[in-house]
Amino acid sequence: MIGRGEKTREDCPFSCECAAPSPATEPNYTGTDVCGRAYDFVIGPLGTEPSARKIILPFRADLVERWNIVPGDVVLGRPMGQGCPVQHVLRVIDANPVTGVLTCHTVGPRAAREGTVKDVQAYHVIGFEGMVHVIRRPPEFGFRMSFLPSFCMMHTAHTGVVNMVLGKAGGLHVRIEDIRIL
Repeated sequence: MIGRGEKTREDCPFSCECAAPSPATEPNYTGTDVCGRAYDFVIGPLGTEPSARKIILPFRADLVERWNIVPGDVVLGRPMGQGCPVQHVLRVIDANPVTGVLTCHTVGPRAAREGTVKDVQAYHVIGFEGMVHVIRRPPEFGFRMSFLPSFCMMHTAHTGVVNMVLGKAGGLHVRIEDIRIL
């Protein structure tokens, strides 16, 4: 989008210390992705968190225990299981040493330059959890639905099975698993 003149570097929520609005509330979410495919909703952060929660499983799940990956650590890798070409920088908020499952926030490249990074190289995206901004239709429990993660750099629709929907004062809190990129 920067190359097309639609955005500037300052629009990136990770390029400066300033707070940026959640992309889930920006009016440019039209209901179609960069390839023209429709999506039902955008999933964004819970409350003041920096991004929707991303639940991942490194290809080498044993590294979580071996490297003692714990909350606060920064991990680097690419969601190869879904075929995404973009490398992600994630801050761990929960690490399970038995299963190797990590729950993280997408924090951007600045975090990778500020300290130690644990490069897991490749992982599967198991799920997302966050608040929903409805575009076409709200999430329905038990259904595979199309959605857009609010910080998706490719602006490409994903699908997943909705396995939790909670109505809260701030909107719908959802968890989606079995993630695939269309």
